Amino acid sequence: MAEALLHTVSKIGSTLAEETTKAVIAKLSEKVKNLKELPEKVEEIGNEFKAMSNVIKQFSTPSLTNELVKDWIGEVRELAHRVEDVMDKYSYHALKLEEENALKKFFSKAYYVTVFSEIAEEIIQIERKIENVVKRRDRWLQLPQLISNPLADIERKKPQGCFQEVLQDDLVGIEHNRRQLTEWLYSDKQGRTVITVSGMGGLGKTTLVANVYEREKINFTAHALIVVSKTYDVVEMLRKMLRKIGYPEQSELTDMDAHELKVKIKDRLSDGKCLVVLDDVWNREAYTQIADVFQNLQSCSIIITTRQEHVSTLAQPRHQLKLKPLECNDAFNLFCRKAFYNRMECKCPQDLEKLAKNIVDRCQGLPLAIVTIGGMLSSLPTTDYVWNETYKQLRCELANNDNVSAILNLSYHDTPGDLRNCFLYCGLFPEDHLLSSESLVRLWAAEGFAVQKEQSTAEEVAEGYLRELIQRNMLEVVENDELGRVSTCKMHDLVRDLALSIFKDEKFGSANDFSSISNMDKHVCRLSSCGWKEKAAVKVKFSRLRTLVALGITASSPQLLSPIFSESNYLTVLELQDSEITEVPPSIGNLFNLRYIGLQRTRVKSLPESIGRLSNLLTLDIKKTKIVKLPRGIVRLKKLSEARI
Repeated sequence: MAEALLHTVSKIGSTLAEETTKAVIAKLSEKVKNLKELPEKVEEIGNEFKAMSNVIKQFSTPSLTNELVKDWIGEVRELAHRVEDVMDKYSYHALKLEEENALKKFFSKAYYVTVFSEIAEEIIQIERKIENVVKRRDRWLQLPQLISNPLADIERKKPQGCFQEVLQDDLVGIEHNRRQLTEWLYSDKQGRTVITVSGMGGLGKTTLVANVYEREKINFTAHALIVVSKTYDVVEMLRKMLRKIGYPEQSELTDMDAHELKVKIKDRLSDGKCLVVLDDVWNREAYTQIADVFQNLQSCSIIITTRQEHVSTLAQPRHQLKLKPLECNDAFNLFCRKAFYNRMECKCPQDLEKLAKNIVDRCQGLPLAIVTIGGMLSSLPTTDYVWNETYKQLRCELANNDNVSAILNLSYHDTPGDLRNCFLYCGLFPEDHLLSSESLVRLWAAEGFAVQKEQSTAEEVAEGYLRELIQRNMLEVVENDELGRVSTCKMHDLVRDLALSIFKDEKFGSANDFSSISNMDKHVCRLSSCGWKEKAAVKVKFSRLRTLVALGITASSPQLLSPIFSESNYLTVLELQDSEITEVPPSIGNLFNLRYIGLQRTRVKSLPESIGRLSNLLTLDIKKTKIVKLPRGIVRLKKLSEARI
């Protein structure tokens, strides 16, 4: 939460430092009551937010579960959003006034007097609200049961160097299971072999199977690894499979139904051996609905990972692998590889060995818990005091949560402020969604979570954040590029569950199915609503919306988005990848705050000329669209650093 306040403080500072802002204040201060005092008032608001940020940092993780604390933090975040809205509104009108003045255009002084009078009045209202929030803090948040965080001011170490130096697969204690899986792949010479790998969340099913897949896929003429998840679409699964096995006419896929896709897949698989992994399957139908694709093939191996016992029975008993927690030695070795990755042979210091083993015991052999707590401790000083305090906090967390949840909570609350927004942002994307590192970096920069520091650009700072989230196991690497750098990553579903729970407590945003959009808070600032199937436009007015993530919209009408464009004046990020939309409404040109437009793999054929009015646009992602020509007005976008085509 503290990082949201610091982000707001940063925006306040940058807004007031703009020459345009200073000029407007000078020009209208005689006409607008309270405008002359605005910089001083806003600076004071910034100081209050800094103080609130420091208060929040001092709360220990057990205190953050206190309802009074959670309510107060939610109230403060809402205040931060409101200040951000006012600052954006101020910047917009200041810029418009300056442009009209520079072009010697006619402009209505009465109009601008009204606008800036309203802004000045809003600032006064925010001042009063801050006073009330501070009073509530002093009245209720000094209770003795609220424990302070002794590690709040400990400096965290950041991972250095290239991605590949900290992205080694932590494959400890799986050699026997790997050999067993590999043997099953080649045990039946002909026909179809179904193999299931089952066990509770956090046991490393995906890690094991992905490792076997990467090692063995070269021996198969066709191969595909597909993440299924709880909510799946059969047609989309078939499309993914066809893409993975190398269907040359990718553009045709969006027009094919399930039957046509199956015919194409059978044709591609008919001439040789194939290996297919279906990861994170929650019900038997996810496989049985596509099983006919694999009938009568010469040789086909299918590996299914699942948490569900009834799904594991899709395989014969002799091809069912049930994962168990790691043995003590393997668990400790895995922990040391994460916690001491930068020490010789990843060796635990002797004076910390007993404490380290106590921490590992609390993980109960679950790899996800082990690598998460190990990644967190790798950023802390290796001193007896720091590790003891961490262990105490872990024991407090375990009193309220199961082992994995307790460790994930502790890791999140230990994360430095500037990383938390970046982590939470990933939760806006659907479960098991593959996150492009390139897109993440640009999204975080567009949102203002990563800002320029000294000689580093905002995107270079964001790349550092990505490294650190991966080192802490808050994100998992899925794929590296030819240079060994991370190209795609994802959130473990248990980690995403944590992010979604924090969304609610801290009013960060909302991630729901489209069917529930009408019941959402109209003041939501970040909205993820993927898989829109209805053709009707959204009727809810989201006046404070800053981010819209709407992947896989199945309706093509541009009118679907028009209400959001007309009502959400502060929209900063618009991410619509993998959607059926064919047009972008011209009203997009009114979104003065828009910094990121993501249209990757949509059917959009052209962009409206009005896009040339988006003076704050940083990234335009039109990769794999049907756009062949950009509008002339694009040359006016001075801030546009990347048009991905």
